[in-house]
Amino acid sequence: MNQETAAGAETDRAGAGAPHRVVVLALPGLLPFELGIPHRIFGRARSPYGAPLYEIVTCGVRPGPVPTDADFAIHVEHGPEALATADTVVVPASYRLGPVYREGRLTPELAGALALVRPGTRMVSICTGGYVLAAAGLLNGRPATTHWSSAEHFQQLFPEVRVDADVLFIDDGDVLTSAGVAAGIDLCLHLVRRDHGTAVANDVARRTVVPPHRDGGQAQYIRRPLPEPQLATTTAARAWALDRLHEPIQLRDLARREAMSVRTFTRRFREEVGLSPGQWLTQQRVERARHLLETTGLSMEQVARDAGFGTAQSLRQHLTAVLGVTPTVYRRTFRSTAV
Repeated sequence: MNQETAAGAETDRAGAGAPHRVVVLALPGLLPFELGIPHRIFGRARSPYGAPLYEIVTCGVRPGPVPTDADFAIHVEHGPEALATADTVVVPASYRLGPVYREGRLTPELAGALALVRPGTRMVSICTGGYVLAAAGLLNGRPATTHWSSAEHFQQLFPEVRVDADVLFIDDGDVLTSAGVAAGIDLCLHLVRRDHGTAVANDVARRTVVPPHRDGGQAQYIRRPLPEPQLATTTAARAWALDRLHEPIQLRDLARREAMSVRTFTRRFREEVGLSPGQWLTQQRVERARHLLETTGLSMEQVARDAGFGTAQSLRQHLTAVLGVTPTVYRRTFRSTAV
């Protein structure tokens, strides 16, 4: 280890404090795949000098074996007291919580466990784990999502929740919900990105061999009649645009790449991606700007040009609308974790 790396590692240990503590609540009937998502994503997040950024703990409403929806149980060492130590609580989907799914109410044991969570703790659900948050009253008046096949029932059971069945996840500050199953990966990567920046999240995604950001929402996974196999897609146009984000891109240019009319291209694009072409372009340009702000010392004008926003004022407007902070604040927050 060279002196610079050793000094950085020492800074990690001395200056960063304890890693952010994520407690995963394992409930009867859980999906083993979903239980593993927080451990895999948060567990791979490292500082530039290799220090873990999160500590992940699994607990149950009581210690001991927890049945899953597979042909095996898991053994959980920690009981609900672990929830009182959490900075973030993650609730994966579980399918043996009858009162929660049938009546929208917590069992006394589960209610007692959640009562141990400290005020201000970040609450996260994966897939139908959102039923638990809703039954606890944490989603009242808030936007939320769940697996698309459960969205209608979820809305009927919890009418005070503003359900959006089209998105992969919803970030409402201290409460976040994800759509079905693998959307938990998207949400956990989003939290790493939110906590530590794009560079750290991208590194985790590469190690996990998943895309750091998926286009569109879960609307693209809802069962629909299959398109005719001879019909073209918009994949080539998207790839072409990603290589030219710094240039002006018109809708007719994208449609021309696929030899479609503008109307047909727009309809096909929305079917495949879940966004309009304009929304998708803005999303990609915001991601490009975030990367440049984190990894380079380019001026705001240059970042704006390279990301395709043209001017620093336009960059500021778009990032503030999407992220809630200005480019300057974003760079100051995340640059140190990305270089």
